[in-house]
Amino acid sequence: MRSLVTIGVYEFDRETFLAALREHDVGLLIDVRQRRGVRGARYAWANVRRLQRALEEAGIAYSHHRELAPTTALRRLQYAADHRRGEGKRSRTLLDAQYAAGYTREILDCAELDALVAELPSDRPAALLCVEADPQACHRSLIAARLQERHGVDVAHVRPAQRAPATSSSRSPSGSSRYAA
Repeated sequence: MRSLVTIGVYEFDRETFLAALREHDVGLLIDVRQRRGVRGARYAWANVRRLQRALEEAGIAYSHHRELAPTTALRRLQYAADHRRGEGKRSRTLLDAQYAAGYTREILDCAELDALVAELPSDRPAALLCVEADPQACHRSLIAARLQERHGVDVAHVRPAQRAPATSSSRSPSGSSRYAA
């Protein structure tokens, strides 16, 4: 069975991010960001060229699937919902229902996920990457749920340790982790 973890950039630094990928034995990182950069010095390591170099040094392959990124219009819809809840992108805790429905209809229902599944390593997990720390606050959780539901992919969510929820139904492929899974 193919397996997948999801991971965000926020609340990680380069070293803890790479350590989390190594701990989960990730062989391929699948970037599902529209813009492959993150503003601010704290997350400069996650800008595409630096990230690709770090992954190469760690022996992890890289793939970009921009077709799975939300459109600018969808992102604006989520930002408006964040504003109403008094949250920012870096502190977001959940996706807006209208955003999730729009993303599913406009992106996920049109995506050729068979090709993505074929790209997943058969011997090691892959990782879906976006920026939000919490998977339930990011479109990567919608992609992962679809892959699990329709393609039988085993899914776990990796969170920075300090952002671990009180309870979680996700599990680590390795069974235990220094990082919340």
